[in-house]
Amino acid sequence: MRITKDMTIEEVVQQFPETIQVFTRHGVVCVGCSAAQYDNVEHGAVVHGLDTQELLQELNACIGARA
Repeated sequence: MRITKDMTIEEVVQQFPETIQVFTRHGVVCVGCSAAQYDNVEHGAVVHGLDTQELLQELNACIGARA
């Protein structure tokens, strides 16, 4: 399984708790707030001034997913 831009942040951290370190390293600290239930990875990246594709690459590398 791969992490996609359309997955909610909450969905990602519930399925792959190891990704919390990636989100927090980039300042996406909403992993524990209510916004994580609704905001997808792409929105979280944009709001925090991150490149969505770079964040996805790092998240997927964290879980060992291959392109």
